[in-house]
Amino acid sequence: MSSTRVLVLNSGSSSVKYQLIDARGGERLAAGLVERIGEETSRLKHTPPGGEAREWNGPVADHDAALKAVAAELSKDGLGLDSPELAAIGHRVVHGGLKFTEPTVVDDAVLAEIERLIPVAPLHNPAGLAGIRTARALRPDLPQVAVFDTAFHTTMPESAARYAIDVETADAHRVRRYGFHGTSHAYVSRRTAKLLGKAPEDVNVIVLHLGNGASASAVRGGRCVDTSMGLTPLEGLVMGTRSGDMDPAVIFHLMRVGEMSADEIDTLLNKRSGLIGLCGDNDMREIRRRVDAGDERARLAFDIYIHRLKKYIGAYYAVLGRVDAVAFTAGVGENSAPVREAAVAGLEGLGLAVDGELNAVRGDGARLISPAHARVAVAVVPTDEEMEIATQTYALVNDSGNLT
Repeated sequence: MSSTRVLVLNSGSSSVKYQLIDARGGERLAAGLVERIGEETSRLKHTPPGGEAREWNGPVADHDAALKAVAAELSKDGLGLDSPELAAIGHRVVHGGLKFTEPTVVDDAVLAEIERLIPVAPLHNPAGLAGIRTARALRPDLPQVAVFDTAFHTTMPESAARYAIDVETADAHRVRRYGFHGTSHAYVSRRTAKLLGKAPEDVNVIVLHLGNGASASAVRGGRCVDTSMGLTPLEGLVMGTRSGDMDPAVIFHLMRVGEMSADEIDTLLNKRSGLIGLCGDNDMREIRRRVDAGDERARLAFDIYIHRLKKYIGAYYAVLGRVDAVAFTAGVGENSAPVREAAVAGLEGLGLAVDGELNAVRGDGARLISPAHARVAVAVVPTDEEMEIATQTYALVNDSGNLT
């Protein structure tokens, strides 16, 4: 029997999320999370196949110790890393620059290039590297595949990817728009086409990935032609703690007038802005509760969030020329009916509307929430980045002859 299982690892700065997936059948065999790595209060939560979640608390020193703990938990279920049914390990890597436009089997040269990109992804790429190195040490014989958040967006034309600054300076420092959440945008745009009963190459979709981090993309015929995040995940939509689009001169003003350092401004824009900066909360459920209770500060934060979202819908409608669907995904996009309703309110002239009853229904599957016979479909499409990584990883090693 050929190997069809893929272990998907998402290594963050202080956490490791994982899923073991049968990539051929799409079955999730196990999943878990190690969080607060490096602290005395580290926690591992593991969900075995068909069983109840088990967890333990205790110090996990680093990513090496975290992955060894994950391997031990999987072994208890007979799903250890030594299993002959394990085809590959797929790693989420946030930044692949322009070099990595598709999933890539990791070797020393690939590791060196990911490391070279650390200056443009200082919070994310080091964690991804740590996960890959530990996994290679645990199973040196097994294909390790890097799947990059930025890869889906490398199809953007230069007119969308370039900033209007001096070309020599931009090229010297790799300053351009890369985009992020690419695995989610790829999965959701393709799943939306399936929901419409069409092939991805026949569909134009605006994908709205709305979580604590948020991004939009314009996808024409299965290829990204624009996205809201840029050199870093700071650009674009209003997010939980990030400002999104802003006049860059604000930074100079805060340096000169506010006497703030570059690090202080970095913290302000990435961790103390967005919804939490506007109203003190970054949980959309709490913000909506406050709005319904008459809280004006929460109302303003919600209105600013929606205003930016609506601007991007309109802009990407213009970029695409024809839009077949707008798809909402991720934590807020999938679960907040008021956000979906407000985002398309007033856009009836563009063929956009939601049906109130359909929008209010909660469910786990992909579904349409627009009225029957609407010119543009409005959909809720749950994202599945782990399944996307597993699918891409399996396809690569299977096609390349690296399948064990």
